[in-house]
Amino acid sequence: MRTQLPVMIEKKEDILFGKQNYRWMLIGAAIIALGLFVMSGGKSQDPNIFDTKQVYSTTRITLAPILIIAGLLVEVYAIMRRPTQASKDNTPKN
Repeated sequence: MRTQLPVMIEKKEDILFGKQNYRWMLIGAAIIALGLFVMSGGKSQDPNIFDTKQVYSTTRITLAPILIIAGLLVEVYAIMRRPTQASKDNTPKN
């Protein structure tokens, strides 16, 4: 009598994100990093002097938060975007 070995069933695993999704994630991360870079700084040469023009500049309190929020919106778009069929076809199959 022959012993029958269990048959291994191959599972088709889909990659969660496509190439375009990762590209959008990198763009969003770069925009966030740019916003954080723009927000940094404001150090005075003399620690006893507080320069409000340097600390509360329009770039730091307006432009930088807009860049960070825009980067977060790009990240949300990158996560929610469905991969195209072409990017699914280019993914390696195991």
